[in-house]
Amino acid sequence: MANYDYDIGIIGGGAAGLTVASGAAQLGAKALLIEKEKELGGDCLHFGCVPSKTLIKTAHVYHTMKNAKEFGLPSIEIPPVDFSQISNRIKSVISVIQKHDSEERFCDLGAKVIFGNPEFTDEHEISLNGKKYSAKNWVIATGSSAFIPQIEGLDKTPFITNREIFYLDKLPHSMIIFGGGPIGCEMGQAFNRLGTKVVIIDRNSHILGKEDQDMALSVMEAMKSEGVIFHLNSSIESVKLASDLSGEKEVLIKEENSTLKTLRAETILLASGRTPNIEGLGLDKIEVKTNRNGVVVDKRLRTSQKHIYAAGDVSGGFQFTHVAGYQGGIVISNAIFHIPRTTDYRWLPWCTFTEPSLGSIGMNEKMAKAAEIDYRVLSEEFKSNDRSLADGKKIGRIKMLIDKKERPIGVQILGDNAGDLLGEWIATLNGKVKLSTIASAIHPYPTVGEINKKVAGSLFAPKIFSEKIKKGLKFFFNLKGRACGTNVCE
Repeated sequence: MANYDYDIGIIGGGAAGLTVASGAAQLGAKALLIEKEKELGGDCLHFGCVPSKTLIKTAHVYHTMKNAKEFGLPSIEIPPVDFSQISNRIKSVISVIQKHDSEERFCDLGAKVIFGNPEFTDEHEISLNGKKYSAKNWVIATGSSAFIPQIEGLDKTPFITNREIFYLDKLPHSMIIFGGGPIGCEMGQAFNRLGTKVVIIDRNSHILGKEDQDMALSVMEAMKSEGVIFHLNSSIESVKLASDLSGEKEVLIKEENSTLKTLRAETILLASGRTPNIEGLGLDKIEVKTNRNGVVVDKRLRTSQKHIYAAGDVSGGFQFTHVAGYQGGIVISNAIFHIPRTTDYRWLPWCTFTEPSLGSIGMNEKMAKAAEIDYRVLSEEFKSNDRSLADGKKIGRIKMLIDKKERPIGVQILGDNAGDLLGEWIATLNGKVKLSTIASAIHPYPTVGEINKKVAGSLFAPKIFSEKIKKGLKFFFNLKGRACGTNVCE
């Protein structure tokens, strides 16, 4: 039996890598964690989830202050934002979380942390900072980076990605965003609320392309009402610096009718997708298969080298932090416990944190149609929910898909705190709880969460209050019928 330096080596200190490293170390495995950046935490902590949600909250508060009159409060003049102060708040939030993801903490757990850029020299060994390290098992968890599209002039024109947007010195007076996905929409709304003139360009017919069009359209209409401008069904032809020395950038787009239009803005944000971080790892040398989506893995997250695993964005699947953490657990089961465990994404939840936010679990209509599943939709509007009205929120709806056996196959929620409202459905669907249980359960009043109970109850209401049931009750209990209504009350 070969004598390796470590039981398991993990390349990448983001959500997936940290999950594997902490779990393996606490289980008694000798673990090596390698990170190319100066600190652990990955994109989620430094350039993604944490800073974006911190920024979104700040923008929400500023937007609410500007619209105080809607809540019966006096209108007030709000001074422009100082983005450096917002950036400082973002950094302070990150610093608190960073302590949990520090080198010291992982050392205390028993994992060795080394910073640098590793490269495989054979299927069990890597070269790092002039030294060689071997491990029985390896995990590739290097994440992803913003996709840089091949657009004429982009290589000569300054732009920003998610790595720079949270650390700007000042608020841009205008911004053009390439891409109407979750990142583009979240950042577009947030910066628009802070005072930036925002334009979003997308080649698709609607934003948030993986979502149902009706739900995505409601998000877009809300953003448009706040001032965000959209150019859909549009391709970006070229980019260049404006010739007037203003520092602005010019973006030439071709619209659906082939009309060419030039847009100008101070800042360009690239948000048109992600690309896996696989360069420089030497994966081709050890015959680990990759494709344009990332490292190819099986359902146990094993690569073509069965002792090497891949998890998180780099594995080419769902690009969510919670998925990366889940996949880290799958790797631990297979590599440390040696208990075969496969991934299961049937009840995967996700959320786009615009306002209104859009949360989903399971299948939406687009997925159900693609899978040729016979389904029907049960829906309830937020405007019929008392708490939603009290909070001044009239936009929103919940949509539940049920199959021909009346079993739920997916839920989408459009409205404030949609991600939190999904919690009940995560437990329900994973726990195989009956819809009748949700419909009969007592929910606190007044809460928006009552809408979960209402949509579940809408499946049973037509049956319970049917004419057949009413006739039966009238026969058995001598009910006298309606007390008021057409041709009854005078």
